[in-house]
Amino acid sequence: MEITGRLVADAAVRNIEGDRTVTNFRVAVNRRYVSGGEQREDTTFIDCAYWRSDAVAPYLTKGLLVQLFGHISARPWVSRDGEPMASLNFHTNEITLLGASRKADAEKAKTKTNRKNQAA
Repeated sequence: MEITGRLVADAAVRNIEGDRTVTNFRVAVNRRYVSGGEQREDTTFIDCAYWRSDAVAPYLTKGLLVQLFGHISARPWVSRDGEPMASLNFHTNEITLLGASRKADAEKAKTKTNRKNQAA
């Protein structure tokens, strides 16, 4: 299965059972459609886990557009109000970075501004 979405926060690495690590992150996947002649958009948030290496974590920053390959599962849970809920979990096998994150773009713009100010 393939999904494409934007990271909603920087990735986090957790240690599991001593020597294993997992990189966790969440992506927002948007779906645009027309209903009643009106353009609408729906966003689904998907929790992702990448077990292959934690070396990718520093590159997985908020706002980054990624293409993920893997499989999805649903995990049921009960809210504080007793309502049955479910969360989607994507077990990622492959990650393709599709561009710079918004965070990286902001840092780049900040650096350009600082350089201009120093030159003046």
